[in-house]
Amino acid sequence: MSKRDLQNYLKDLTKKQLNEQILDLYERFKDVKVYYDFAFNPQEDKLIDDFKTRVGKEYFPPGKRKPKMRRSVAQKLIKHFITIEVEPSLLLDAMLFNIETAQAFTFQRTINQESFYKSMLNSFEQAVNHAKYHGLLVDSENRFIKIIQNAQEQKWLNYFDFGEVMRDK
Repeated sequence: MSKRDLQNYLKDLTKKQLNEQILDLYERFKDVKVYYDFAFNPQEDKLIDDFKTRVGKEYFPPGKRKPKMRRSVAQKLIKHFITIEVEPSLLLDAMLFNIETAQAFTFQRTINQESFYKSMLNSFEQAVNHAKYHGLLVDSENRFIKIIQNAQEQKWLNYFDFGEVMRDK
């Protein structure tokens, strides 16, 4: 069905029928529920705080548990934030927090997985692109520079590439 067909279909519905359809969608589809829940009660700060807690536990779990370091946890949440259109500066904060937490972890322990460093570089590039697109690069430049410096100090396998990403922007 095209968008035009949908508009014509919706135009022919009564208000009651339209309300029933929206309620049915809300009950049936998780994405619709998430959308409406966020649209009417965003609580973006709470979402970001929850994000930071979850990412922090991936690298620094409570007690004596072994860190899981699953980068996919943060990436999945960031993708969700993009989908529901979290305020750009809060989204950037989450993106940078993810990298900063990983760097805090690698300050204590060396990671020998090349995929870890490649993923962090991809996350860094995504954050730079997001900041540039939304005009946040100047305001957050110090955090980007600190990430580059930490990558160099910790001798990350691809530390040179972090500086290149910033130079290209």
